[in-house]
Amino acid sequence: MRRTRRFERVAVPVIAMVLLAGCAQQIDGTPVSVYDNPFTVAGLPVTSGYSGPRDGVPDAGVVIENTDGGPIDTLAGNAIGDIEDYWRGEFGTIAKGSFEPVSTIMSWDPSQRRGPRFCGEPTFDFVNAAYCSLGDVIGWDRSYLMPQLIEDFGPMAAVMVLAHEYGHAIQYTAGLIADDDPGIVFEQQADCFAGAFMRHVAEGRAAHFELDTSDGLNKVLASMVLFRDTDPNDPDSIHGSAFERVTAVQIGFTDGAAACAEIDAAEVETRRADLPQYFDGSDDGELPVTADSVDLIFRSFERVFELADPPALDLSGAELACADAAFTSPVSYCPATNTIGVDLAALTERSTPEDSSGNEFSADVRGDYNAYVLIASRYALAVQHANGQSLTEPRTALRAACLSGVISAALSPIAAEVGPDANMVWLSPGDLDEAVSGLLTDGLAASDVNGNTVPSGFSRVDAFRTGVLGGEAACNGRYR
Repeated sequence: MRRTRRFERVAVPVIAMVLLAGCAQQIDGTPVSVYDNPFTVAGLPVTSGYSGPRDGVPDAGVVIENTDGGPIDTLAGNAIGDIEDYWRGEFGTIAKGSFEPVSTIMSWDPSQRRGPRFCGEPTFDFVNAAYCSLGDVIGWDRSYLMPQLIEDFGPMAAVMVLAHEYGHAIQYTAGLIADDDPGIVFEQQADCFAGAFMRHVAEGRAAHFELDTSDGLNKVLASMVLFRDTDPNDPDSIHGSAFERVTAVQIGFTDGAAACAEIDAAEVETRRADLPQYFDGSDDGELPVTADSVDLIFRSFERVFELADPPALDLSGAELACADAAFTSPVSYCPATNTIGVDLAALTERSTPEDSSGNEFSADVRGDYNAYVLIASRYALAVQHANGQSLTEPRTALRAACLSGVISAALSPIAAEVGPDANMVWLSPGDLDEAVSGLLTDGLAASDVNGNTVPSGFSRVDAFRTGVLGGEAACNGRYR
């Protein structure tokens, strides 16, 4: 967040996601609707359990150049086999003609000085996975990148990366992009295609892999934003923010490959709208959590929803001794008194990044908005209370996430509407990523008045995204 007395037009964030042990409960209750059922993920049942290679299935027999024949290349070869099987059946939905597999599949050990060349360059010290249109080649580092992804995020993270790279190959063979298209279009389409393939796996239709739609899918979403553009001011930052990348994956997972083919520069720009994209000078976009800053952002929320009886702010703690709701640390809402209570110390801890020094694979994106989005979500409960809506149903939790998205988006252009002397805050690059991080972890920002959340991190993020991109009307229509 940024505090200001003036307005500058800015637009969208960039970072990764953290996966920590969750602390919110799961709701047992009545579904919302067939499609937006909180116990489904884009229409699929919420499943928990194993995600990874199937047991007892013969290997795909994919030819891998320079392979060591080890378990990483075996897993990757099976992933390529399943991805190619998917595209054999799906290619006709996005382009004319028939699917043609990538010409060459290869792996390398980046510690070998005399290893093979990839895309005309040495693979020594090349810790990556990539697609090269020159020669039509997909390759990966089998010694560091892929093993570390599997260790930190599970085997489906490695599969997801390969699905993304194969998505780039599909772009070229289908003629969906041109060399002068913005880099963000290349990456958003590839993310989307990877999401469409993961839907295929989650439906149980992949020969070599299976994916549960709770923790397994959460980890897949996290892995897609691990290698993020850390500096949105850098012109080479073309992969998109965590929010954008998850959005693209969810489009593919929900609507299929045909929807991915519709992603172009205009579509991406429409989604970005007025969200923050660049830092202003040396500003890092962080607004430390203090009594003053919490009060300031609370007053900013009041400008988004002009309630006849806005909630009161109590900074003495989250335990409000409420007669009709449980307290939820570090922020609670009490309907009986229409009060939001805040534990400043606990809220500050939420906004403080963990020490990830020495861990290049850290996906911790905690910052100020991890804290402020929790206040937004409790304010969203006050909005629901004012509307006479239930505060203890699954749809309550999804509406809380959705309305938090509405608040988040409104904090970007709203300063222009209230005049140059208005003392308030607005969104900064990375803020939406921090919100997504929390939604994939314990989900408190997508919970009801008692802190109960819905089972799927995918659904929680999807609700937040609906609010950011669709506004209050979309929230009320979808989660009525």
